[in-house]
Amino acid sequence: MSPESPHKPRGRPPKAAPAPSAAPSADAPQRYRAPALDKGLDILELLSTQPQGLTRAQIVQNMARSPNEIYRMLERLVARQYVTRSVGGDRYALSLKLFAMAHAHPPLNRLLNQALPVMEDFARRAEQSCYLGVYDRGHVLIAAQADSPGGWHFSVRRGARVGLLDTASGHVLLAFADPDTRQRMLAEQTALCGEVPTTRANLDAMLASIRAQAYVERASAQSFGVVDMACPILGSDNAALAVLSCHFTRRLDRPNDPDVAAVRACLQQAARALSFEPGPHGTAVAGLTQGAAANV
Repeated sequence: MSPESPHKPRGRPPKAAPAPSAAPSADAPQRYRAPALDKGLDILELLSTQPQGLTRAQIVQNMARSPNEIYRMLERLVARQYVTRSVGGDRYALSLKLFAMAHAHPPLNRLLNQALPVMEDFARRAEQSCYLGVYDRGHVLIAAQADSPGGWHFSVRRGARVGLLDTASGHVLLAFADPDTRQRMLAEQTALCGEVPTTRANLDAMLASIRAQAYVERASAQSFGVVDMACPILGSDNAALAVLSCHFTRRLDRPNDPDVAAVRACLQQAARALSFEPGPHGTAVAGLTQGAAANV
């Protein structure tokens, strides 16, 4: 056999490089559907609102799907330990797997690791409970809490969602967001039970006042006799990574406990300890690592 010509390589010619894909169109969410995944997520979201769980028949009724497809999906969720089945086998509820996954998320985990000692120090000095809130899908998620060392305290459950438009925490997160982020947050916001609506003009005026003051202190819109306080935990761009809040309650039998002004000062100090430079008043502060702030 004669040697092959170096100018005529054997085999198929190389394929042309694929053309760059076009940007996703407006109907992309419908084009790229995954029905099985949607069913599983629908079940998880439904069970997240039912602390006592639901029977399979109740899940079928709520989701308006066939019993057979719900049964198969529930079996997979139970097998993967996202859902638990009661001993009698007739009731399904969320497991703690999603909770564990959320708190294993590195940015949130780093934030909580650094915030909890500061929060516990605040609770000890102020004799009040405090809470760390982060923005999550149109609401404020209570990611951590530190209870007052006394036997009596006002408590908000960790993992609870509170309103974005009628709480001190929500107003602080909105006030210290850049305009584009604020617009997105407002677009995602959905009212919770009891939330009092407000006009955009009133909201904008309130947020401007909060930015100028760098904290919130006012009578609670949810509980009589409670003073809500909230301070931003700021990133290097002076936007809020999270919010530190306290629902101040005065003990009639302990007149020597720190008053409102003293508690507010403690809360501001704690928020500054977790913030980047510059702080609310240009104070040089150091708290979260740069990696944590970039990803929260």
